[in-house]
Amino acid sequence: MSKVELFENERASGYDQFVEAWIPNYHYFLDCLPKLLTDTDPNDLLVIGCGTGNEIQKLVAKGKTWNITGIDPSTEMIQQARQKLDGYPNVVLVEALIQDLKNDKKYDAATLLLVLHFLEDNGTKLELLKEIGKRLVLGAPLVMLDITGNSGMIKENLKILRLLLSDNIPEEQVSLRLNRIENELFHVSEDRLAALCVEAGFEVPIRFFQSTIYMGWMTKKR
Repeated sequence: MSKVELFENERASGYDQFVEAWIPNYHYFLDCLPKLLTDTDPNDLLVIGCGTGNEIQKLVAKGKTWNITGIDPSTEMIQQARQKLDGYPNVVLVEALIQDLKNDKKYDAATLLLVLHFLEDNGTKLELLKEIGKRLVLGAPLVMLDITGNSGMIKENLKILRLLLSDNIPEEQVSLRLNRIENELFHVSEDRLAALCVEAGFEVPIRFFQSTIYMGWMTKKR
C-alpha cells in the first residue's frame, strides 16, 4: 500500500474532540455498531483504523464477549486507545497495517471507519478492501463509514455541514477544513465505492446512515 495517513501530535491528541465537532450524529452511528452485528454475533471482530478506540468502547460496553482486535498505524492513537480500554482482556490493540496481520487468522466481522478517504483511488482503496476480505470468513459483515459523494454532492453537502457546525469553531478553521475535504481528500462516489467492494469480493454495500458528507454502509464477504 502506498502513502499511509498517520495521526500524530495535535491530530492525535485532539482527535476525539475533532470527530465530535465535525461529524453530526457521530455517537449515534457508533451506538448502531453493536446492533448491526447482533444477527451474526461474531466471536472475533477486526477493527481496522481503530484510532483512539471509540468504536471498540461502544462494542465492549454492550457486554458482549466478542474478541476484538484493533489495528492502527499511529503510535499515539494506539496509546490513547490502550488507556481507554485498559481492563478489557478480550481487546487486543496492535500498531500495524492490515497487511501486517497473518492471513491464517480469520475474523467473523470487521469495521472500517473514516479510513478510505485518505487513500487514492489508484488501486490503493481496492488493495485495502482486498486485504480485509482475505482475513474474513465467508458471509462476514463489514461496516463502513466514510466521506462519500461525487464532486457536486460533496460541494452541496459541505454547505449543509457548515450550517450544522458549532459557532465556537473559528471561521478560518472552518474554511480551511472544508477546503481540505473538498480538494485534498480522496472521496469517491457511492457507485464507485460499491464497484470497489464488489471487485474486492464483497456484496454491494447497503447504505444505512448519512449525515451530510458522511455515509455508512454494511456489506458482506462473498
